[in-house]
Amino acid sequence: MSDPHAETHAQPDEGGRSGRAPSPAGFLLTFRKPLIMLAHIAAFAASLMFSFLVTNNMQFRRDWIVRQYPFLLLLALVIKLPVFGAFKQYRGWWRYVSISDLLGILRASLVSTLILVALWFIVILQVPAVRRALPPGIAAISQGVFMADLFCTILLPAGLRMITRLYHEEFRTKESRRLTRFLIVGAGNAGEGLLREILRMPVTRYETIGLIDDDPIKQGTSIHGIPVLGTVPELPRICRERNIEEIAIAIPSATRQQLRRVIQVCEGAQIRFRTVPSITDIASGRLRVSEIRDVDINDLLGREVVQLDLDRIEAFARDKVILVTGAGGSIGSEMCRQICRFTPKLLLLVEQAENPLFYVERDLRREFADVRTKPLICDITDRSRVEAIFAEYGPHVVIHAAAHKHVPLMELNPSEAVKNNVLGTRTVADAADRHRATHFVMISTDKAVNPTSIMGSSKRIAEMYIQDLGKTSRTQFITVRFGNVLGSEGSVVPIFKKQIAEGGPVTVTHPEMKRYFMTIPEASQLVLQAASMGQGGEIFVLDMGDPVKIVDLAKELITLSGFRPGEDIEIVFTGPRPGEKLFEELRIEGEDMQRTRHPKISIWKNIPMDRTALRAGIDDLIELACQPHQTPGAIAAGIKDLVPEYITTVAAEPRA
Repeated sequence: MSDPHAETHAQPDEGGRSGRAPSPAGFLLTFRKPLIMLAHIAAFAASLMFSFLVTNNMQFRRDWIVRQYPFLLLLALVIKLPVFGAFKQYRGWWRYVSISDLLGILRASLVSTLILVALWFIVILQVPAVRRALPPGIAAISQGVFMADLFCTILLPAGLRMITRLYHEEFRTKESRRLTRFLIVGAGNAGEGLLREILRMPVTRYETIGLIDDDPIKQGTSIHGIPVLGTVPELPRICRERNIEEIAIAIPSATRQQLRRVIQVCEGAQIRFRTVPSITDIASGRLRVSEIRDVDINDLLGREVVQLDLDRIEAFARDKVILVTGAGGSIGSEMCRQICRFTPKLLLLVEQAENPLFYVERDLRREFADVRTKPLICDITDRSRVEAIFAEYGPHVVIHAAAHKHVPLMELNPSEAVKNNVLGTRTVADAADRHRATHFVMISTDKAVNPTSIMGSSKRIAEMYIQDLGKTSRTQFITVRFGNVLGSEGSVVPIFKKQIAEGGPVTVTHPEMKRYFMTIPEASQLVLQAASMGQGGEIFVLDMGDPVKIVDLAKELITLSGFRPGEDIEIVFTGPRPGEKLFEELRIEGEDMQRTRHPKISIWKNIPMDRTALRAGIDDLIELACQPHQTPGAIAAGIKDLVPEYITTVAAEPRA
């Protein structure tokens, strides 16, 4: 029967011949196993021939060439071929031969030689009938032939494999037009593995100049012929003298401090920084050492993996109707992704901006096709719309992430901060209370601590309202505070990246400005963890680690982009903007902080305000914000009545 797919493999041309001749590589792959066996037969024959020469003073004599050699070769092939096959020596990919392959050859050679020697001296020479049947002179074969044959049987097959690998790595590699001068930081297992895989590349892209390691024992040594040139502090000099263009940090277990040290040491060099996958990814087989990627700012500011009580979070979220406000924002959208991992019954995506809502809902459908989602356009200050949503869907859990967060903009638009952050929170919280949601989680900010901005103080008032509401509600009202998140909309990182891409300058408000940073996934995971722990009324504070100077962050981003801070890209200080602090206050230790069972979560203990005074003050503030004409000073005065610790740069107008 003819092959129905034959036409797809080779179409005859007009002369009747196949239009595609088989390539040499294709031929070798098709007949790979028979060719490997033939190579082994040739190696066995050559090793036995050399063994006879060694034991006969390198002289060719008729007696062993004609009689002894052919007989013993036939016997050796009968034994060695099956033994080498049993040790899987005909399956290996020679161009990637390794130590384990050579150990396999050693084992196969030892076993086959032991069988051959045992058969020769126990059966052939000791059994009279067999010995009489041997051709003349066979029994006189020297014992040294077997020992020499053992060593040659190891060396020749191993040599064939090494020659094949050498051919592919040294002679078959094709160089691109210009090689990148490459330096590897880390001369450990990952550095050696990366170097080995670079040397194996069929198309050479890198000229590996050397390796860097702080271990004094490794100084002056070489790996695969590439020298260890020095230590990390010597990087600037080495990069300058050797014209290094790209550095790979081959330390999978490197901490963010170690990564930052390498970046900061090379601050004045025009170098691209790369890193290898994590140990977890390498060990799991998902990624290889050679799959290097650019070092990202998340690598420098990110922290260790958050340990979560997944059973508690799953009990909190599984099979629940969960509503997320601000679902199109950076935190809100990530909260949705984290929630989807625990299979809620229904996820309600509440968002005022239609485009962000469209994109996040589309992404969730693609990533979590088995989770039901419902996109809902809603202004959280619209009470009737919020009530309708709660009445129709009856959410069990509310994650309130919607807020105006931009500090300088809220200083210019204080009434909008009050309406969205205070009135919007009150509207959603009241609906959760009336419709008996089990949990209400408000995401707050470090700027609510001793606030100096309209935004921070409006979030503090929202905290106060839901904490007060939780005293008499069946709903567990919980607040979670944290600082800045990396990569969120409007944060410094995307702004700096855009300024760098445009050639600078990078604008920083003040040389001493510091901020806490956390990755969006980490913040979202800890919010869920805190929510699952809450009993109602708590203000949870997340551990943000150590604060980072914004100017240092700018320098590191410029360096990671391959530029020199202050030379290629200027840094310009513009002065603090309205409402900004030089240093945000967010801590999880102190007399007013209570530890929880989770090391990254604490509870802030505070003295709540009288309910009557609080609600009257909020009513007055919202009424003032909703008036068509109001002054920033009047709103600042209303906020000051509710938050006495609020420090404002706006002249507060006395209230009647």
